[in-house]
Amino acid sequence: MKESICLGIESTAHTLGIGIVTGKGKVLSNSMDSFRTEKGGLIPNELRDHHEKAKEKVLQNALEKAKIGLKEINLVSFSQGPGIAPALLVGMEFAKNIAKKIKAPLVGVNHCVAHLEIGKLLTKAKGPVLLYASGANTQIIAFEAGKYRVFGETLDQGIGNFIDAFARYIGLGFPGGPKIEQLALNGKNYIELPYVVKGMDVSFSGILTDLKRKYDSKKYDINDLCYSLQETAFATLAEVSERAMAHTEKKELLLGGGVACNKRLQGMCSIMCRERNAKFFVPENQYLVDNGVNIAWLGILMKKLATRNYNRIDIKPYERTDDIPVTFNRREHR
Repeated sequence: MKESICLGIESTAHTLGIGIVTGKGKVLSNSMDSFRTEKGGLIPNELRDHHEKAKEKVLQNALEKAKIGLKEINLVSFSQGPGIAPALLVGMEFAKNIAKKIKAPLVGVNHCVAHLEIGKLLTKAKGPVLLYASGANTQIIAFEAGKYRVFGETLDQGIGNFIDAFARYIGLGFPGGPKIEQLALNGKNYIELPYVVKGMDVSFSGILTDLKRKYDSKKYDINDLCYSLQETAFATLAEVSERAMAHTEKKELLLGGGVACNKRLQGMCSIMCRERNAKFFVPENQYLVDNGVNIAWLGILMKKLATRNYNRIDIKPYERTDDIPVTFNRREHR
């Protein structure tokens, strides 16, 4: 039987990414193009236009890196949700056109579950708690009773959106996370900020309001504010991750999402796991950020659900992680 080669398309937000992965989990290519600004944030129609302009070039780069032709692809997957609808539509239509062209089956996959599954593949984590920290999503996830369950999440905005909002407020462009991280490295004094943890849920709106107020007062150094932002927000994430590990009795923590690229967040979680005698896993940055490899690998896992009835497939902008029944990898999830 011919081995599956899946082309996955990611377009949930600021990144148009295409990855190509084999049925055995070998990554053949990972190509992407991300929307950036000097000032301001994400505007849905601008994301749509960016993705439309970038898609053909990203596809060509992915095929060239993989050293294969389009006709060698025999499965296509795309990020079905959650995400920004105009951006999701570009990815879905592009995936449908490619699948029709090569007469391949198509499957839509969940963006959040894709982050978890690629992390497991690349790090060899077996049954981890996932701290999923990205722009719009902040969730503490673990597999229980046939589904990925959300044990904790943000009560207002995602950690990445919170950081980007403050970055915009002080005049930085998008993405703001790496710029805040650099400023934080120069911070020397911790400034007390609201610390909100409710069970295994977190909240960032109060921190953002207080940061804006302190910034406007001109009494605080911007480096110290960025340092304090990271120390406070990331401490809440480490705390609820530890609580979820204790609740589920799991001994592994896996990071996923673009904010997980932050070295300070990684350091806090690593220390927490070491103190619990637990294992800590974090993939390379190129697989933490939004990318097509995540989508392609989950497409491989869900290939039994793929169809050539393309018109029945649609985007799911508000789909939750715990909406997805896990019908794949049963042995791994025991």
